[in-house]
Amino acid sequence: MGLFDSFRISGSALTAQRLRMDVISSNIANAETTETAEGGPYKARKVVFTPLAMGAKGAPGSDLSTEGVAVTRIDADSTNPRLVYEPDHPNARPDGFVAYPNVDVVTEMVDMLSATRAYEANVTAVNASKSMAQQIGRAHV
Repeated sequence: MGLFDSFRISGSALTAQRLRMDVISSNIANAETTETAEGGPYKARKVVFTPLAMGAKGAPGSDLSTEGVAVTRIDADSTNPRLVYEPDHPNARPDGFVAYPNVDVVTEMVDMLSATRAYEANVTAVNASKSMAQQIGRAHV
């Protein structure tokens, strides 16, 4: 694994975690959206990551099998919406219940903290790699 491989790996993680934070933000912003263009309440979305295979680039005997991470898809959460009895709500069903999104704001905030920490860890890794590259550059001058 070369020095620039670490930039590529951390860069892919930064991109993936940034998208994860955007999706989580959208979930939180729509936690009370009872009607969407598709009909029905907003459905929470989850980001699915997949490791990028290193293939033949790995060093012999190395146990490193990935070259980063990619977002393969964004899935809609299939759990049922939460029903709240609000007969005066404009989107109330005939029985008086309103279907609210299946967004758990507490869970989303925990996921946001996790994504933020992962993003910060990868920024630290990029900065460490940059520092090492600068030291190698100075040693060869």
